[in-house]
Amino acid sequence: MASAFSYNSFGFLLILVAFSSLINISSAGRQIAPKTSIEFIRTSCSSTTYPKLCYESLLTQASMIQTSPQLIAHAALNVTLSTAKSTSALMVKLAKSQGLKSTAVGAMQDCVEELEDTIDELRKSISEMGQIKGSNFGLTINDIQTWVSAALTDENTCADGFGGKNMNGSVKTAVRSKIVTIAHLTSNALALVNSYASFHG
Repeated sequence: MASAFSYNSFGFLLILVAFSSLINISSAGRQIAPKTSIEFIRTSCSSTTYPKLCYESLLTQASMIQTSPQLIAHAALNVTLSTAKSTSALMVKLAKSQGLKSTAVGAMQDCVEELEDTIDELRKSISEMGQIKGSNFGLTINDIQTWVSAALTDENTCADGFGGKNMNGSVKTAVRSKIVTIAHLTSNALALVNSYASFHG
């Protein structure tokens, strides 16, 4: 019995470690980009709510972004989508861990549903951003802004589900912090989409 508990505890610990490292921005593999691209990202991110996170999450894509308001918004949406998908997958695994309170499992299941909506909304936004044209710019950018705003609402709803006291402390801390990070990335992406809309207008 004790060995089974140790195994389950170890598996639970591994998942929490994965959560803690999920959003870590590493300099490994960073491509060398022109200083103008890097400065463009820094300047663009300065108008977001979370500029440091914005800059660090997009710096590795500086060569692709160059100095394009559209490409930086597109990249921010892709980073957010990737993080949402990874977090959702880990939450599914964590919900199956042994020893969790029913309230924690329920909150995670609800959160996974919210994240599925977020992922769908971000995918639609990315698809539309890649096809945006002058003739349909206004309607398309409005759709993107609506979808990204809806994704942000979904993430905040998910985070609120982990605000109660009757929940495993380590789970609450690990999960909620990652959901908040996704919300911050989404907020930054929305700000960059809005900047692109203003620039185009």
